[in-house]
Amino acid sequence: MRIWDFFQETFIQSGSGLSILQGLLTTVRISAFSLISGTLLAVPLCALRMSGRRVFAAAARGYIALARGTPVLMLLMLLYYVVFASSRMNAANIAIIAFSLNTAAVAAEIMRAALHAIPSGQIDAARALGMGSLERFRSVILPQASQSALPVYQSAVVNLIQWTSVVGYISITDLTRAINFISSRTMEPLLMLFVGIALYLLMAHITYGAFALLGRHKFGFSYRYDRRQKA
Repeated sequence: MRIWDFFQETFIQSGSGLSILQGLLTTVRISAFSLISGTLLAVPLCALRMSGRRVFAAAARGYIALARGTPVLMLLMLLYYVVFASSRMNAANIAIIAFSLNTAAVAAEIMRAALHAIPSGQIDAARALGMGSLERFRSVILPQASQSALPVYQSAVVNLIQWTSVVGYISITDLTRAINFISSRTMEPLLMLFVGIALYLLMAHITYGAFALLGRHKFGFSYRYDRRQKA
């Protein structure tokens, strides 16, 4: 009974539970939109990176090196305090742009590595069997490339969720910032830290499960993630 009273007083009556939920939704929203837009941007970026034209390949390679080598927090602050300083753009949208630019570079390299991992002999064999470009992509390239890319892409998604914890630097109340505010108000920093860790772990495990289902049902091969990746 005492535990329930403590829970009710700490998370319900004080409104802390609602604040944590709102911060969690903000984290999920920024992560989801950044992942989708970053992955979409990665497709043409990967195509340019693998282009036979040196100018396009060099430009894509330079962007990828710059985006991957720049800390996301620095990019976020550059966009917020310099590039969009005079605009009325919402801080959350600026965060989505920053994380999308970084995710595009990471995902493009994952795609390129996965495509290079496919033995050229299998593509030649598919061509010899009379498969068209679309059929080769659907039946030969996509299943094998996905099998190589999913474990790495899964880790990139989890890293993205963790990286969004820095959006508080531009005044966005995400999960981490909400936890910090509640810790200061309730004087229960240890409890709040455990709550925050548990919620980030929950999002990570949901991601792992989603990728396991995606690999098994969407692309027709059994994909099992390595539990050591969670550490």
